[in-house]
Amino acid sequence: MDNSSGVGVLDKAATVLGALEAGPATLAQLVGATGLARPTAHRLAVALEHHRLVSRDLQGRFVLGPRLGELASAAGEDRLLAAAGPVLGALRDHTNESAQLFRRQGDMRICVAAAERPVGLRDSIPVGATLSMLAGSAAQVLLAWEEPDRLHRGLQGAAFTATALSGVRRRGWAQSVAEREPGVASVSAPVRGPSGRVVAAVSISGPIERLSRQPGRLHAATVVAGANKLTEVLRRHHAQQQQQQPQNI
Repeated sequence: MDNSSGVGVLDKAATVLGALEAGPATLAQLVGATGLARPTAHRLAVALEHHRLVSRDLQGRFVLGPRLGELASAAGEDRLLAAAGPVLGALRDHTNESAQLFRRQGDMRICVAAAERPVGLRDSIPVGATLSMLAGSAAQVLLAWEEPDRLHRGLQGAAFTATALSGVRRRGWAQSVAEREPGVASVSAPVRGPSGRVVAAVSISGPIERLSRQPGRLHAATVVAGANKLTEVLRRHHAQQQQQQPQNI
């Protein structure tokens, strides 16, 4: 299938953005992934950075920029966020703990939706909060299914191990106890896009006194069910889009 639009510079820019969908990339990695000449890849990446469509992480690697999320929200096409509110609310009501949805952005994870426990002791993570990828059950979920090289890099300095992530892949969920913050426990499960790639993590978090030192025993099944609902929303939306596309004759 020919993906050329006939406007070369736009096609090349789209190739750069498509390559960054897989995660942070150095200029050399970008050249390898796109097949573009090094000067061309650099010129396009810097131009996209100027428009906030591309950004840099703490290591100076290119990553997808914040403007993409803003455009998606403005267009009303972010089905994940639209569906997250009711799912997180139900998760909070069922577990009596705060619920969150995290997405990865470079070497960090961002809380993009939340449902707070209304009263009592809680772990409050506001929408927009940026947390480390080195600790916490959501970080484990967002890293566990990555490609081996990215997984290896992500483990450097992490509070969890490769063995722990192997367990996360086997179970289909992660838990943490005082890993990100003293006194706080959490349980997380993956949300997958239509291709099967992990695109977000659904979490609940709260004090260890309530969640215990084995929070997964209490709430893993519920968190996994919530994450699966959001996965199904994305799959259904993708299927609808495919049906609406004109068929080539």
